[in-house]
Amino acid sequence: MVTMSDIMENYPRSGIRVMFELANQYPDAIALTVGQPNFDTPDFIKEAAIQSLKDGLTGYVSNGGLPELRQAIADQYTKRFGRPFTQDNVMIAAGGMEALFLALVAYLNPGDEIIVPDPGYPNYLGQIALLRGKAVPVPLREECGFQLQPEDLEKAITPKTKAVFLNYPSNPTGAFMDKETLYKLAEVVKKHNIMVVSDEVYEHIVYDGRECFSMAQIPGMEKQVIITNSFSKTYAMTGWRLGYVVADAQLVKLMPQLQEALVSCIPGFIQMAAIAAIANGQEAIAQMVTHYARRRDIMADGLNQIPGFHCFRPQGAFYAFANIKSFGKTSLEFAQELLEKAGVVCVPGSAFGEMGEGYIRSSYANSDENLIEALRRMDTYIRSAY
Repeated sequence: MVTMSDIMENYPRSGIRVMFELANQYPDAIALTVGQPNFDTPDFIKEAAIQSLKDGLTGYVSNGGLPELRQAIADQYTKRFGRPFTQDNVMIAAGGMEALFLALVAYLNPGDEIIVPDPGYPNYLGQIALLRGKAVPVPLREECGFQLQPEDLEKAITPKTKAVFLNYPSNPTGAFMDKETLYKLAEVVKKHNIMVVSDEVYEHIVYDGRECFSMAQIPGMEKQVIITNSFSKTYAMTGWRLGYVVADAQLVKLMPQLQEALVSCIPGFIQMAAIAAIANGQEAIAQMVTHYARRRDIMADGLNQIPGFHCFRPQGAFYAFANIKSFGKTSLEFAQELLEKAGVVCVPGSAFGEMGEGYIRSSYANSDENLIEALRRMDTYIRSAY
């Protein structure tokens, strides 16, 4: 029998998917697991895709993406950052995941180290493993608002460090990065001359009047930050698999040849839908964020009323990260207990790294009714069992 590759044998399995699949054994359970908007893609976006199909846009297109879409994205960043971007700064990818992969391929050699947030999005680890790099976790602490601290970043840097991942608003914590901390982190990055891969897929899903600020907006960081983003969360387009990279033009111009080796190109009719999303999507975004904000309040307030729970109040994204250390069980044990005894599926914090132990993550991208019922079930069970 042919032996499998080391990568295949050792590829880390997603703890999110473990709970998702376990929940299939409990058909009446309420699932608060997968980070997917519970909204359908707006009709005007669908109609743009359908019209482009009717117009015959069904063949190959440029590896780097349609010039019209790349320029539309560039225009957004020009307006937001106050400095010029062109289509040469933009590369279209097959979802945020491929955007992240392209960013890693651009800089990572076997044996290089990439600093990753802990707790953080687990797929970072898998991608680094695919490229035979080494993931170096750096702690995010609840007492610091789950914001990466400059001194912790500096401690993690070695001569082999090539880059650091930033993800704000954060999955799984829902934390937001303030400007003051971001500027201090930028000083560390410049001092050690490393790259930043800034995962900004939740940039539009923020609450309480916040506005996201990217490290790429800091003067002097223009060439050291690779932004990865996606249409998935912002426009409820998870299944469309459409993301992008925004970076220095000298880097971006090399990425289309990587795309050629992976998926060749992103379907043109999907990219036309994205152009429509950018042009007409602001009202849809605002409506969805209004719903998320209300559900954030339902979830965070409800969890904090359950004895033994302490939930960090999310500032962005759509996840509640609740501290359950008072129960004296591992996060996996506790998540399994909630599934079996309360009929609610959450993700154990350990799925997001060692620092996630003692927490559970609940996605509130769900209906108000399901969230209220899930909280009722958890509250009833905890009060009876503990």
